[in-house]
Amino acid sequence: MCLGAYKVNKERTAGFPAWKWGLLAGVIGLAAVGAAAGIRDRQNEGGRAMVMGDASEEGAPSGNMAGENEDTETKKIALTFDDGPHPRYTEELLDGLAKRKVKATFFLLGQNIEGREEIIKRMAQEGHLIGNHTYYHVDITQLPQKEACREILDTSEKITAITGQPVEYIRPPFGNWDKELEYEVMMLPIFWSVDTLDWTTKNEDQIVQKVVTKIEENDIILMHDSYDSTVKAALRIIDLLQAEGYEFVTADELILE
Repeated sequence: MCLGAYKVNKERTAGFPAWKWGLLAGVIGLAAVGAAAGIRDRQNEGGRAMVMGDASEEGAPSGNMAGENEDTETKKIALTFDDGPHPRYTEELLDGLAKRKVKATFFLLGQNIEGREEIIKRMAQEGHLIGNHTYYHVDITQLPQKEACREILDTSEKITAITGQPVEYIRPPFGNWDKELEYEVMMLPIFWSVDTLDWTTKNEDQIVQKVVTKIEENDIILMHDSYDSTVKAALRIIDLLQAEGYEFVTADELILE
């Protein structure tokens, strides 16, 4: 058990919307199923990952609000970036996103926060979703629960101290998640359905090709804002897919629909 975890979270999540607490109780088991069902890690390209709220399967509801004009429907997808913030490339990425009026999701490492507080403030101010990626990019399922909690809570506390907002979502490194931690840290895990493997190739053209040939509605794309090639590829992907009618949203919008 995470000693003091409840007290820390009660303070840290002040103002956490009441409806999300109810949602957490309803989907908490589904998140664990997703993790246990073989969510892809960075070295595995097989199969689509299970994503909470995924409506991409044939016959599944579109998730649009009742009464919405069908002629205005857009195909929603999410760009997510792990391991940041990077002192150079994250800012270049934010510039490109702002120019295109696109919101993304960033999962931050606690060890990369110090000295890069202004970048994180900018993320929050410009409407991007900021999540937790542990402190040292560890497989939390291989740690004692108390240590795993500290990896998560210490990172969230650093983020909240900068943004003034609670951290509601986590991307566990390698997609490995411990169901019991959901009750300790009161956060929802977000996985992915398209892994660019950008960190292995660092090849802009290959990254773009992988995404645009595989993308489907409601996909969550995994990238890393630590490479020049990824930043350039991400902006090209946005331009290409926007032209095809895709709308880029933050990842929470997909899993909560």
